[in-house]
Amino acid sequence: MRHSADIRILFDGDCPLCKREIALLERMDRGRGRVDFEDISGPDFDAGVYGLEVRSVHERIHGVLGSGEVVEGVEVFRVAYSALGLGWLVAPTRWPLIEPLVNRLY
Repeated sequence: MRHSADIRILFDGDCPLCKREIALLERMDRGRGRVDFEDISGPDFDAGVYGLEVRSVHERIHGVLGSGEVVEGVEVFRVAYSALGLGWLVAPTRWPLIEPLVNRLY
């Protein structure tokens, strides 16, 4: 499914930590529409629209790029922060010695 934002983050609106992170990303976007969000805990959420299963979406965070490609885990935050012009904050998570650790911890 294509959309106009750089990334659509599929987040759990029942998760306090997730809601805090989403609120932060919304503030940083400042209405520019580079990042948008879809609550997977809502009754109308259909994981199949993105070619995903409900269980997998609840196990890890997923994002859908403007092209329709699905990314998950830490990559969601890398793309989102980069779209907001803050890629430098997450750049260390791509360093060879750090990336495997960050991916495993998430």
